[in-house]
Amino acid sequence: MKNVYFIGIGGIGMSAIARYFKHAGCNVSGYDRTPTKLTAALEAEGIRIHYEERPDLIPTEIDETLVIYTPAIPAQMKELVMVFEKGYRVVKRSRALGEIASSQKCLAISGTHGKTTTSTLLAHILNHSGEGCNAFLGGISKNYHTNLLLSKNPVLVAEADEFDRSFLQLFPDIAAITSCDADHLDIYSDHDHVKGAFREFASQVKEALVVRKGVDVEFETKARIYTYSYDEQADFYASEIKVDECGYFHFTLHYPMGEIEDCTVGIPGWINVENGIAAAAVALLHGTSPQMVKSALATFSGVERRFDIHLNTHKCSYIDDYAHHPKEISAAISSIRNIFPGRRLCAIFQPHLFTRTRDFYREFAESLSALDELILLPIYPARELPIEGVSSEMILELVTIPDKKIVSKEELMKELESRDIDILITLGAGDINTFIEPITELLNKRIG
Repeated sequence: MKNVYFIGIGGIGMSAIARYFKHAGCNVSGYDRTPTKLTAALEAEGIRIHYEERPDLIPTEIDETLVIYTPAIPAQMKELVMVFEKGYRVVKRSRALGEIASSQKCLAISGTHGKTTTSTLLAHILNHSGEGCNAFLGGISKNYHTNLLLSKNPVLVAEADEFDRSFLQLFPDIAAITSCDADHLDIYSDHDHVKGAFREFASQVKEALVVRKGVDVEFETKARIYTYSYDEQADFYASEIKVDECGYFHFTLHYPMGEIEDCTVGIPGWINVENGIAAAAVALLHGTSPQMVKSALATFSGVERRFDIHLNTHKCSYIDDYAHHPKEISAAISSIRNIFPGRRLCAIFQPHLFTRTRDFYREFAESLSALDELILLPIYPARELPIEGVSSEMILELVTIPDKKIVSKEELMKELESRDIDILITLGAGDINTFIEPITELLNKRIG
């Protein structure tokens, strides 16, 4: 195709594919609703983006134009309606990724949480080893400052997203499943249907499937199934785990053919050890040497918005995390408690989606009750319209800690100015990331 046009180009998955086609020499352009740091980066790379619905800006060469859209775009959106009516070739993001992956050896990381860090870790292992890979990531790698890695080596690392059953477009050679919790119930209706989709994904894996121990799903697949765990005995697991004074974990990594002593992951938190074991398992099964796995884990710098430490002093620390599911929030809080024992933890949480809040408000309240202080923002609607009776108040009422309140985005910085912050974490998948820079600046000024 001469032209590739993206509807929803600013999404993390969409932007990686846009970069891929730009690198391939296509004329790439697109629409997104809101300018962001990510769309600014795409524009700096020569991709034309507009922020109003403008069907007239879509390339007119119908037979030479591929249109890729995200399922987060409403069906009645003017540009989407027009390309279907005019007969353009139109595919979802997942189909485009599936077609790209079909001609390469595909290593895929799936799971309702943990997949972004794990897939980025895996891509880093392959890149660090010198083998290289093509990688489509669900976050910005802090090692490479991008969500797309390119290589002449025909090996592709893909984040296999369960939203809208997107991962069913992939037929991986080796895959990992990090978790299978109830989520996206606006798509799946209940947990059984989520499990069913993961079973179908597993059935498409060709050689090896690595599953976190404790995932409560029976998989039927021609691939050989392996298990991994943070510290329970499995095919891949850690032992002799020690935490240093900065929160970095040191451990021995066990795998079916032996063990790798004195491993560490380049970012703190026990959850990243677990993610590192999953990535190492896929890399070892792929054929990466144990020594390369060990050195790559140690040099991993993390992913933007995944347990992303912006400030760390004995006076004040600030961490940002994309966590938007109760299990993810619990893991983030547990990791912080492990690294900073005895310190006072305040979180700002922005619920993501009315449907997710409706389905999990009790679980959110339980997770957030492990904090010392809670600031709740109103729900970020993303692709949804409001649901009557669903609000952040539903969560607040069930949170058991006394220091809790709802604050508007407009009043958030003023609220923080009035607080004595020890450790602060921002949580959520909406636009809470727009506060990262002002919060960091405020706290840096405070500590002098």
